[in-house]
Amino acid sequence: MPRRLADYDLEDWKRLRPLLQSYKTLRYNAVNRLHVRKPARAGDAGAIAHAITGRRVLVTVAFNDPQATAWQIALMRRYVAHDVHLIADNSSDDAEAAAIAEVARSAGVPYLWLPASRTRSSRSHGLALNWLWRNVVRPGAPEAFGFLDDDLFPTAPSDPFAPLAAQDFYGFVRTAGARWFLWAGYCMFRFAAVKDRPLDFRQDWFIGLDTGGGNWEVLYRHADLARLTMASRIETPYRADVPVSSGHIEWVEGWLHEVGDGGQPAVAEDKRTRVAMMLEPHLEGE
Repeated sequence: MPRRLADYDLEDWKRLRPLLQSYKTLRYNAVNRLHVRKPARAGDAGAIAHAITGRRVLVTVAFNDPQATAWQIALMRRYVAHDVHLIADNSSDDAEAAAIAEVARSAGVPYLWLPASRTRSSRSHGLALNWLWRNVVRPGAPEAFGFLDDDLFPTAPSDPFAPLAAQDFYGFVRTAGARWFLWAGYCMFRFAAVKDRPLDFRQDWFIGLDTGGGNWEVLYRHADLARLTMASRIETPYRADVPVSSGHIEWVEGWLHEVGDGGQPAVAEDKRTRVAMMLEPHLEGE
């Protein structure tokens, strides 16, 4: 989505940014149009759309992590108020996708393996959400729907749809200057309020917005953020002797977000061990 011409300064024009960004936008939009028309690699999107009609559905976008998927399914079954939990697998690895599919099958949770994408992981996430909106959520017409990251784990009773009784959407807010959007890893929507809007869950990097920020123009800028209830977030070290800057986790309401490894595999392995220890009491008996 290109910036408005008024947003460009003289330096931008000298560097031809308006033209370059317009070209890139056209290319990204073409990729999006093609992607959302692709069929799922596994699973029946039409049957799932029919199954969510009039219900509250939470959609997890999984990615190459069957262990996280297994933990989340078990914890959501224990703690979270919802009607349908869908695993939408955006994995790039065939073996990991097969393992995630088996986790979902064993738990009796609907599963889709989303179309392959050649884009980078963050951009691929936005394409995955747009595919789900076009092929599952919008035709399915649920009462409400939400998107979740796969490394987000509830640790206490939660009803993420409850705030929708008084507002059209709910989640954790991220900002970029005067603009804001809901983090794509925890966002809920009342379907009736958004069904006729051209939602776009991609990034809008040209104005500083990450995945989900494409909805700024069509949805968020029309709302008064000060009047909305939004989720809280607390960032803490994943281990007491490690500074936040070297590795952290987040608490979004009562949900533990493992967060990525920042390109540090050793941190990822240690963090996974610590997260397993934190979740163990909640997984007992599952």
